[in-house]
Amino acid sequence: MYRQLRDGLFLLPPELSHEVALHALCIGERCGLSARLVHPIYHPFTVMGLKFRNRVGLAAGLDKDARCVPGLFAMGFGFVEVGTVTPRPQPGNPRPRLFRLPEQRALINRMGFNNAGAARMAERLVRARRALDAPGTVVGVNIGKNKDTPPERAADDYLACLDALHPHADYVTLNVSSPNTPGLRDLQEARALGGLLASVVAKRDEIARGTGRRVPLAAKLAPDLDDEALRGIARVVIDSGIDAVIATNTTISRPLPPSAVGAGEAGGLSGAPLAALSRRCVATLADALRGRLPIIAVGGIGDVASACAAVEAGASLVQIYTAFIYQGPTVVRDIARALPAQR
Repeated sequence: MYRQLRDGLFLLPPELSHEVALHALCIGERCGLSARLVHPIYHPFTVMGLKFRNRVGLAAGLDKDARCVPGLFAMGFGFVEVGTVTPRPQPGNPRPRLFRLPEQRALINRMGFNNAGAARMAERLVRARRALDAPGTVVGVNIGKNKDTPPERAADDYLACLDALHPHADYVTLNVSSPNTPGLRDLQEARALGGLLASVVAKRDEIARGTGRRVPLAAKLAPDLDDEALRGIARVVIDSGIDAVIATNTTISRPLPPSAVGAGEAGGLSGAPLAALSRRCVATLADALRGRLPIIAVGGIGDVASACAAVEAGASLVQIYTAFIYQGPTVVRDIARALPAQR
């Protein structure tokens, strides 16, 4: 059934089909149709002190504004990460900004953190929580900075997002690796990253003392970092007090055949061509971290084999996005079955 639905959606421009699909997910969940079609896999696994119902999550980027979180859980995901969200609403980059590469099972995007802002997301997450009653439905919130915020004030934006969304998130991801916000990736430089993480961890701990609720923090890294840079980042994150690393975001490189239609578009590449780059980053980080922080793998995971390879490289959990666009809930269910529960 999904193949026919996808083929119909692919007749529309990519961003319009994305909007239509999100709307359909919301309607399907409200009507109870999603729950009848997809049966979640319960292979519980604990990471960052959180118990996930299975090890397959939805990566940030698909539901930027937390519009259909229950509907996405109904697709079988063990956890859903929403965002990236910024403190203030912003429209993102000019359209067109999303491109399909079907032969490569890939996407290129230069969305630019288009979102309705942290306050609006908080309102939607309150409603989503009321609809989520299944155990292990972990919701992550991916946060970033507004495009017009100068780099020296970047920490202010992350702190504002954390303050607004802390009550509604099971964990919070700091996006310092999107290629579509000018200067954002500079925050991965060891000194800049150390300062940012110190500020956010201090704020998280302050909120935890006041509320009695500690929210784990993760940092999401780029796949275009070399091994030396990754090892330097590993030292920073170990000392920072954050709880996990997500590897990786989209790539600005183009591991594509020269004939690939759309390969020349600017933006971040996701999907199957990213698999080797992402897996190298996971393996390098796993070697450098030596079990002191868990790794969530994302990038090029599109079947059981690639998910298992990511776990073998050192990941505790995996996330998908592009594979879900091309394959639908079947790929979520297949991977969730294949990755064992915690013993």
